[in-house]
Amino acid sequence: MHIAGSWILLIFAAVVTAVLLLLLHLTKLGHFIHQQIPDRPHRRLLLASISFFITFLAVRLLVLSITHHVGPFSYVEMGGRHIHHLVWGILLLLLTGYATLAEAGTKATPGSIFLSRLLSIAYGIGAALTLDEFALWLNLDAMAYWSKQGRESIDAVILFGALLSITTWGAPLWQRLFRQRAIRVD
Repeated sequence: MHIAGSWILLIFAAVVTAVLLLLLHLTKLGHFIHQQIPDRPHRRLLLASISFFITFLAVRLLVLSITHHVGPFSYVEMGGRHIHHLVWGILLLLLTGYATLAEAGTKATPGSIFLSRLLSIAYGIGAALTLDEFALWLNLDAMAYWSKQGRESIDAVILFGALLSITTWGAPLWQRLFRQRAIRVD
């Protein structure tokens, strides 16, 4: 019995989302994050960053296992056509972008805060699914994934992941440094 990659990705996205939200609300780590990282936008960027890197790693492992016939996994096919995971990523990015434009998750209510965190996680997952196949959409060649050109996907993931990480961790660090410098000057 083969399990389609779309089910694996859906289950994986649900598990990552649930684990991240539970960690944020029910653990000492979550309490520390609440104390150290302001909610908007830094905590949302942190969630997007974590879900981005976890999804990229998981998708690479899933595609590797499908390619080498390890486990019961298979590619997603509809009508005999292979549906690449960048399609699901683009759909997630479109949904999260639309929700952001509609200002979903911008209020201070608990439900709105939960929705903003959920959108952040979904954005990270969608970005990882899309950028993992960057070489494919850049070269319009399905064989680019594991070829030398596939390195372009890794470069895109590293660059975008660095951007997410810098905006998550770098901005508060620079703000602290500038505040300390301003205090010394005064």
